[in-house]
Amino acid sequence: MIVFDHVSFSYGREPILQDMSFSIGFDERVAVLGGSGDGKTTILKLILGLMKPDSGRILIDGDDITVKAEHALREVRMKFSIVFQEGALFDSLNVKENVAFCLREYSSLNEEEIDRKVREILGIVGVESAIELMPEELSGGMHRRVAIARSLAGSDPRMFLYDEPTSGLDPVNADNICNLIVELACEGRGFIVVTHKVADALKVAERFMFLKEGTMLLDGNREELVGSAEPDIRLFLSELRFGIHMK
Repeated sequence: MIVFDHVSFSYGREPILQDMSFSIGFDERVAVLGGSGDGKTTILKLILGLMKPDSGRILIDGDDITVKAEHALREVRMKFSIVFQEGALFDSLNVKENVAFCLREYSSLNEEEIDRKVREILGIVGVESAIELMPEELSGGMHRRVAIARSLAGSDPRMFLYDEPTSGLDPVNADNICNLIVELACEGRGFIVVTHKVADALKVAERFMFLKEGTMLLDGNREELVGSAEPDIRLFLSELRFGIHMK
């Protein structure tokens, strides 16, 4: 269970999250929606302990991570597989070596076992055929799949965290990534997807949190999202040319 207990966070004097409280189970499928700068990615970074709140507590499995030192956060982070939007692959390494990097860093597997594991993970995300390619040879969709594969290699996560996983992708590749997100969650592991694309969020999630200037405007299901009378949510849906007539 992830718990935010009256969490506030600012960059300098600019407030990003204001008195935020919610809880998310590890098996839930959650989309965090909102505009740029509304605090979506900040939530992911706070969950991982990459940043600390100005006030309030963040609990992971009942453990308050806001008081943990950096060296004590590794165990917490191993519960999650994280793919940040800016999480580029190593340009100088091919696909195999990008995925193998985490296995060499965090496991005691020998080279034969690493090779077998890399192929298994690439098979899971559907890009085993690209194993010898360099990052610049990958399409946008393949690049995103390899990034997901590399995150899987680092741990056996209880939950996946995605930061704008379909950003910059064409509709076909975006749909493929949405399908992959759902497939990886089929084993009882949930996810939190941060996105500004409502259509993609509705393809994958069951619970929707909508942020506006660091406050929670909505925390509900699909029907509550598309049927919301909140002006900011209606405007957001309208600007994305999504069917705001849906109820």
